[in-house]
Amino acid sequence: MATRAVIADHQKMFAEGIQAILTEMKYPPIKIVGIAYSLEELNRMVAFPIDLLIMELAMAENSGSTYISELKKVNPNVRVIVLSNYGEPQMVREAFLQGADGYVLKSNNSIELIQCIDMVMEGKTYMADGIRISPEFVNQPNTASKKIKVYEDRFLLKQKLTKREKEILTYIVQFKNNKTIAEELFISDQTVSAHRKRIMKKFGVNNTANLIKFSVDHQLV
Repeated sequence: MATRAVIADHQKMFAEGIQAILTEMKYPPIKIVGIAYSLEELNRMVAFPIDLLIMELAMAENSGSTYISELKKVNPNVRVIVLSNYGEPQMVREAFLQGADGYVLKSNNSIELIQCIDMVMEGKTYMADGIRISPEFVNQPNTASKKIKVYEDRFLLKQKLTKREKEILTYIVQFKNNKTIAEELFISDQTVSAHRKRIMKKFGVNNTANLIKFSVDHQLV
């Protein structure tokens, strides 16, 4: 019987590419029952019985890896593979603590993903090449929490922003002023200004120049 799988990723072309690769697989046979491009779509799809979820953690927005644990409370038999751009040790560790069965980077080749699927469907765990969990994060939850707080990675920083704030930040980094951004998004100058101030407050910067530098340094756009 074919494994019923859902792919969850914001990037449509990438998700469709993964679907094409897995559809061609002869063993283990996989049936892609859905592709979710948003959290709302993902929630609808996992409401039905599935065997495997292949997801980018960013799909879960503010929930992050805790989405995995919540899903497993409802469907403890589902296997979850994280297929992500983000391979920071603390994020990998947290994903496994929350119940992930496998973790593969988007920079890995497709063979890694196929091997991962094969192993997790046998009840094993899998970490692809290039992924590690640093000893400093093992069995030291308090230390790990402090490090996560101090060294927030790109994913965690992005989760501080709303969808609209992310859009506006993209324009800000392009050195566009409030009036231009407002015209692009069909909103008022005052609304853009309010969003700009909230973004700066969230990132702890006090002017646009520092906001742009912060965003570029942390590869937020």
